[in-house]
Amino acid sequence: MPARYRVRIARTAERDIEEIWGFIAADNFGAADKFIQRLESHIETLERFPERCPPIAENELLGTHYRHLLLGNYRLIYRIAGKTVFVMRVIHGARLLDARMFEE
Repeated sequence: MPARYRVRIARTAERDIEEIWGFIAADNFGAADKFIQRLESHIETLERFPERCPPIAENELLGTHYRHLLLGNYRLIYRIAGKTVFVMRVIHGARLLDARMFEE
């Protein structure tokens, strides 16, 4: 059985999730709630299998070691430190990343 990891969600990721909900809810509250439930389920999978997701292509440019989990049009960007997974951002896949996006 795979080891368990602790998952922590950064404040920036929490704000991202709130903004995503608001964007979707502007058209459909039910769809917004459903998307957030799916997102939470995907985040929970990181407790067991965080290394299954690929490193992000921007790592070399940014000098980071992030991975991403894709959900529809969104990228859940995270890093692993020991037995802890830090969810850093949840962003639309069309957005370009830069180092400032990961500052608290």
